[in-house]
Amino acid sequence: MRLPGKAAALLLAAALAAGAAGCAAPDGGGGAGKTLTVFAAASLKAPFTALAREFEASHPGTRVALSFAGSADLATQLSQGAPADVFAAADQKNMAKVADAALVEGAPTDFASNVLAIAVPPANPANIGSFADLARPGTRLVVCAAQVPCGAAAATIAGRAGVALKPASEESAVTDVLGKVTSGEADAGLVYVTDVRAAGDKVKGIPFPESAYAVNKYPVAGVRTSRNKELAAAFIALVTGSEGQKILADAGFGRP
Repeated sequence: MRLPGKAAALLLAAALAAGAAGCAAPDGGGGAGKTLTVFAAASLKAPFTALAREFEASHPGTRVALSFAGSADLATQLSQGAPADVFAAADQKNMAKVADAALVEGAPTDFASNVLAIAVPPANPANIGSFADLARPGTRLVVCAAQVPCGAAAATIAGRAGVALKPASEESAVTDVLGKVTSGEADAGLVYVTDVRAAGDKVKGIPFPESAYAVNKYPVAGVRTSRNKELAAAFIALVTGSEGQKILADAGFGRP
């Protein structure tokens, strides 16, 4: 029986739709079409950028949105309701603030450690060679603010070493300290050894034995209000697993 033109067209459209549905790939719960938001300390930029690429490759359709800043700033944002799925801090103090406010899922896990180094311009015009040299009159020293993990570490080291530092400025993130050095605005800056490595030939790194007075441990945790808790747990597993640990070690981070 021949159908009217309009009816035949409707049947054809229905058949095509059914065929397309039958050929569509199932989601399978893999997070396709989802965005995982990761708040991470500024010093983690290089390894976490690499980890995000690895995670996206193993979770097709998932995008990792990275937000880097000082740990204190990130903790404040979370306490004010900023949406995130994972928080990785550069110290246990700022993670504790978030955990004490019942904003994390489960217990945080330490995944890396770091120590400070002195960053100077490649030519080292102020002839800095030791931690004590940073206190010389006229030295333009830049450090992190005291509430930032790298600033707290600098204060601890200075106190234990008996060196009175008089910085020209205090920054809210370690990357800002490094920026002052690379731009020539500072004679020296206290940053992490990993930042010196990441900067390449833009700075000269000067290790100092007093850095052992303050070893920062980096914790990571899922955010309690996350809508992507399974993906958050998978990302944390990548960070703490063998692949993540290799990427962190290659960036200069120590074991937790």
